[in-house]
Parts: sequence; structure tokens; C-alpha cells
Amino acid sequence: MILKHISILNYKNIGEAELDLSSKMNCFLGNNGQGKTNLLDAVYYLSFCKSFANSVDSQNIRHDADFFMIQGFYEHEDGTPEEIYCGMKRKLKKQFKRNKKEYKRLAEHIGLIPLVMVSPADADLIAGGSEERRRFMDLVISQYDAGYLDALVRYNKALLQRNALLKMEEEPDIELLVLWEEAMAQEGERIYAGRKAYIDEFIPIFQNFYRKISGNKELVGLNYVSHCQRGPLLEVIQRDRAKDRIMGYSLHGVHKDELEMTLDGFPIKKEGSQGQNKTFLIALKLAQFDFLKRTGSKTTPLLLLDDLFDKLDADRVEQIVKLVAGDSFGQIFITDTNRGHLDQILSRIGNDYKLFRVTDGEILEKNNI
Repeated sequence: MILKHISILNYKNIGEAELDLSSKMNCFLGNNGQGKTNLLDAVYYLSFCKSFANSVDSQNIRHDADFFMIQGFYEHEDGTPEEIYCGMKRKLKKQFKRNKKEYKRLAEHIGLIPLVMVSPADADLIAGGSEERRRFMDLVISQYDAGYLDALVRYNKALLQRNALLKMEEEPDIELLVLWEEAMAQEGERIYAGRKAYIDEFIPIFQNFYRKISGNKELVGLNYVSHCQRGPLLEVIQRDRAKDRIMGYSLHGVHKDELEMTLDGFPIKKEGSQGQNKTFLIALKLAQFDFLKRTGSKTTPLLLLDDLFDKLDADRVEQIVKLVAGDSFGQIFITDTNRGHLDQILSRIGNDYKLFRVTDGEILEKNNI
């Protein structure tokens, strides 16, 4: 999938932008706080119906405006055009359209335009709570398995309802409690199966990318841990119902799953240097890209690289550049503050690139800055 042209109005600090894009490499150069990441976020929005950085849609409207609009004109590998439109006015529901036809459910759109984003915010995958690592798994699987996304929605609804019953001062209706527990167990086991199958296949791909970037210097690993591994999930959930009642929320279920990340057999959160952590995260995302390319809509995902070079030594940068500039990757969007970094990439991909200068939300194409 290739994004040929993007139109943006009033999205974050971007007042107006009309950009014709390269089918291979698009580089956005500018100081911090100028809007480079906001441009990538607009591209992300067209894939996931939401912002990467801010889930409150109204807060993505430019401060002095009443609406925002993002429109992308894509092309499939076989040349078939695809037009995606998103617009939102303050205090109104956002509109999302494919080829001028509005979606009934936004979930129908997820997976049409696969996308992987590498961002400084990815540091939360290592340093943050387990919910960040569950989100990492869910975001990938939902792009190639629509049934998985539906199961997540149903599970979260059942979890919310069970927790509401657990919080009641009076004794909850036991039949209603059991009903929501059965729903949690059914959908939870579907989610567990999807996550386990994904991680089992994902691990060797991830380890291979890490080896290439690091020069085979360290051994990394992933270990998926779930309450489903303790037996039938319904039994696990119901076993500690009394304790859940005291706490006022559900202590067991796939909403507590964990993805343990290791470096040479130890938790990377405690052992990894800044460079090792960044390498770990980039390898995760490149493996995610490779996985999505072979599954789902069978189209090459877009790759967004935000502030790629921070905290990496020259050797690791060199390896990443060789990987993403190769034929295995498709259209790439990259941001940086340093022209020298971008020149390293551009010298390896020939003439098929575009360079843009971003200044206070204004984006101008500049192939000869």
C-alpha cells in the first residue's frame, strides 16, 4: 500500500498541508516542536481511526479551529486507488469514509492500511505497565484478525459489567455475575489463543532483527504469561470471586496478561542500556512490520520512523539504515532534526525520495535544502 497524497486541515498545529509523497522514502526535517510528529500522527490516524498520541479526538483539533480533516489517497500494489477520509467538528461525532462511503463501524477499517510506527513513546513498552505490552500485541493482531478485535470489545464489555457488580454495596445478582464471567471466559480464551499464536511465531522474527542490528552482541527474548495457563479461564476467574468482591474489581483474566521482555536472560527493564533498549524496541517494530506484511491484507505496511537516531551508536544506525532501505520495506516516513542523519539514508536509496521542511506546522517540500 502506498500513500500517494495527503490533505490535512487543522490537525494539531498543522493548519493546512497538501503533500505529494514519494512511494519509497519521505523525510521530514525540522526542530523539535514544529509538527513533524503531528504529520506522522495524521498518517497513523488514517490507518487506525485515532491518534497515536492522544485518544481524545477533540483535542486533536487545532486550537483556533472548529474542525479537523485528514484525507489520504492511496494505491494498492495492483494499482487500485483507495480514498480514506476523516473529519470531525467540535462536539460532534467524527466521520470516517472509504471511497466516499461512511463506515457503519470503525472496526471495519482496521487492517485495510497496515502500518507500523516507531516512536520515542515506545519506551513505555519496556518501562511502562503491562497494559502497554498487551496493547502492543492487540494492535498487531487486530490488523489481520477482525474476529480478535470483536472478541476484545466483547471481553472488555463483560469485564466492565462484572466490575460494576463487584463494586455494589449490596450482594450482586449471582446469575448476572455468572453470565458476565462466562462471557469473559469465552472471549478471554479466544484472545489468549490469538496472542499465544502470534507471540510463538513472532519471537524468532524479532530475535533475527535484533541480531542484525546489534551485530549479534546480545540475546533477547519474549515470554507471554497469562492466567489462561493456569487452567480453564472460567474456573480461574471464579476461584477468587470472594477476593474480587473485597477488592471491587476482577483480579484474573486476560486483562492481566504480561509479555516479559529479556536481555541475556534478565529483564531488560533492569539490565538494558539506553542503546540496547532502543535497539530492542526497533527490532520489535521491524518484526511487527515483517509479520504484518505476511498476514492480514497481504499488502506491505507503511513504516513510520519518528526520531529514529536518538540514543543509538553509529554501527546500529548503519544496520537499521541497510534494513529499511532494502526491498523488503515499502513506503517509509522518517523524521529527524539532523540533516546529516537523513543524508546517510538518502545516499543509500538513490533518487526515490522526498525531503520536507517542517516549521511551525507548515510543511514544504525541499529537495535541495
